[in-house]
Amino acid sequence: MSRPASRTAAARGVPFSTSPVLKMSLPAWRSKLVLFVLFASFLTLVGRALWLQGMSTEFLQKQGASRYERTLELPATRGKITDRDGHVLASSVPVKAVWAIPDDVLQAPAEKLRSLASLLEMSEGDLRKKLDSDRGFVYLKRQVEPEVTDKILALGIDGIQTRKEYKRFYPEGEVMAHVVGFTNVEDVGQEGMELASQKTLVGKTGSRRVIRDRLGRIVEDVGSIREPHDGKDLALSIDSKIQYIAYSQLKAAVDLNKAKAGGIVVLDARTGEILALANLPSYNPNDRRILTGAQLRNRVLTDTFEPGSTMKPFTIALALETKRITPETTVQTAPGRLTIGTATIGDAHPLGLLTISQIIEKSSNIGTAKIALQMQPQEMWEMFTSVGFGQQPKFSFPGRVAGRVRPFKSWRPIEQATMSYGHGISVSLMQLAHAYMIFARNGEIAPLSLEKIAGQPNRQVPGQRIISEKTALQIRAMLEAAAGPNGTAPKAQVPGYRVAGKTGTAYKIVDGKYVRKYVSSFVGFAPVSAPRIIIAVMLDEPSNGSHFGGGVAAPVFSAVAASALRALNVRPDSSVTNIIIPADGIAESM
Repeated sequence: MSRPASRTAAARGVPFSTSPVLKMSLPAWRSKLVLFVLFASFLTLVGRALWLQGMSTEFLQKQGASRYERTLELPATRGKITDRDGHVLASSVPVKAVWAIPDDVLQAPAEKLRSLASLLEMSEGDLRKKLDSDRGFVYLKRQVEPEVTDKILALGIDGIQTRKEYKRFYPEGEVMAHVVGFTNVEDVGQEGMELASQKTLVGKTGSRRVIRDRLGRIVEDVGSIREPHDGKDLALSIDSKIQYIAYSQLKAAVDLNKAKAGGIVVLDARTGEILALANLPSYNPNDRRILTGAQLRNRVLTDTFEPGSTMKPFTIALALETKRITPETTVQTAPGRLTIGTATIGDAHPLGLLTISQIIEKSSNIGTAKIALQMQPQEMWEMFTSVGFGQQPKFSFPGRVAGRVRPFKSWRPIEQATMSYGHGISVSLMQLAHAYMIFARNGEIAPLSLEKIAGQPNRQVPGQRIISEKTALQIRAMLEAAAGPNGTAPKAQVPGYRVAGKTGTAYKIVDGKYVRKYVSSFVGFAPVSAPRIIIAVMLDEPSNGSHFGGGVAAPVFSAVAASALRALNVRPDSSVTNIIIPADGIAESM
């Protein structure tokens, strides 16, 4: 057996360091290269460390914080909406939003996912569809009641979290729906005063920083960034008692007359405040799962119609103001027909020789048209526009319309005649009620308001003079006669109070043509001695036999006025308690 070479070399006296086994066969520069590479790598690492620690500190800190720090939004409570007496019409109640980290939730057992879907009121398939997302965060459901979220969290599913938010609650439901409106899931106003006063009600959200673990749980509260500021409360001019009365009576009239729709507005004649505003059909803002456009329409403000005979007092007032006539002036209306150019207009019944007061009392189209044709078109146009026709009502509310009053330069004689009694012109119910203020306020018109006017209650708000006090009082007397036993609206009478008003019945226009469908209306005020409230009522397409304003709209005025005057503690101004209503009533001209 031979021995290893190293041992042989050692036995022969060869030094270990010169052993042939250890003899280097590689060039010397290679070891130097390796050493240089190692040294360069070390310098690179040192440089990189210096760069990260010195120049990129802020960036790295932000990147780290983004993986564990979160900024939570602190919602502000939306301001309450109240009526004029502080009764709450809209308020925010605390609820929660349920959100999830999809990857974590999908790892939960199937039975827990089924329970989660049941609590969220959705199918398991819909839940899995929501969770099938590449995002790290998804909402499962918004505005969930706290009792339900407690049960959801009790399931112990990783990745399920809740967030505090608010939901609007409307105690008056459909009665106040078209006034208050509603908000969406983001607490943003969509209709009514919720939309009109969004900036006032919404407030400002706050925020705070927290540290969350991998499962989204808060493990440390770092601090507040900005405190939330709640929205301001809003006091409306609406009186809840009168609103309920108006809505109930309108609903009863729509049902009784089988009408397509209806609207009513009650104004405070002294202040211009809107005490009630209701429409039918309506809706429940607390449950909007099934909601149609017809239900959403605030007809008092958004729908226009030809006002019919309710326009006659303005034509007569202009003629009185310009001294072309007096209340005793007589006009021959026989034989009940009047041809102007190629067109013929008429009254419902031949009325013969009438005084100006009787023209209003009996609602004569021919009498009004003959008076109108004595005036210049520009004069009538200025009268109509001075009371707000053809212009948007000047108060903040969504959907207000201007109606239509054509430029006077294009009026033909027949158009001037028909506009004098409310055809060929369109107005909203709110415009009509507002315009009648000149007769209730002795010739002045005051601005409208849906917000409560601060200051002394029921004080007279300054207004703009449109006609003289004398003319206003003369028209007021005529309107009182029109609502009397010999007028077109005896059913508007109220026990213990003197009332004044005018009926209107107009054909509807469909596809540019008049059809035998009607809009029936009544506008009036009470008590006549010192008017306190103005009420305008409109029924769209009454179809239960009667369609005249005196038969279908005037009774609504009577019922609402009687209750509203008592609710406002208005002293009676009439000792007459027996209401005289003709058996068949008196039909008005269209």
